[in-house]
Amino acid sequence: MEGRNAATDAPGLFSFPHPVDEVSARLVATGVVVQCVAVLMTGWTVLVVILAWGFVARVATGPTLSPLGTLVTRVVRPRLAWTVRNTPGPPKRFAQGIGATLSVGALVAVVFGAGAVATALVGAILVAASLEAFVGFCLGCWLFRLLMRVGMVPEETCEACRDIWGTR
Repeated sequence: MEGRNAATDAPGLFSFPHPVDEVSARLVATGVVVQCVAVLMTGWTVLVVILAWGFVARVATGPTLSPLGTLVTRVVRPRLAWTVRNTPGPPKRFAQGIGATLSVGALVAVVFGAGAVATALVGAILVAASLEAFVGFCLGCWLFRLLMRVGMVPEETCEACRDIWGTR
């Protein structure tokens, strides 16, 4: 947000953190992995609702309205002595947006009886969340930076993301 000083301004309800603590992002991804495994093992629709709500809430408000995001940022992360590792927020929000799209799509598929489609979408989320949680590779962030590189995302969206391959 132009003109906003992240060090002094309190974030609004509908804001996304920038920068994001990479450790917190990976912990949230670990929670998403657990949720996806639970969905795939049980097939319970309520778990798909919870998964979709979490993604939509994180896109809209960061961790503020996300139960998983709140648990990680207010309970789990403060108890860990690991050093904060900041990473740009816009790619993480983009990645959450992809997760929101896929999880809402899975919910719609469940409602309309397309269980195989729902399973495939939750499986895709599981793969991406596992890469983030266990390898530290954010597939959505990589795609965001690629879209910046080809000019589909304006560079001013994320100044810290401009030089993804160290070519500038």
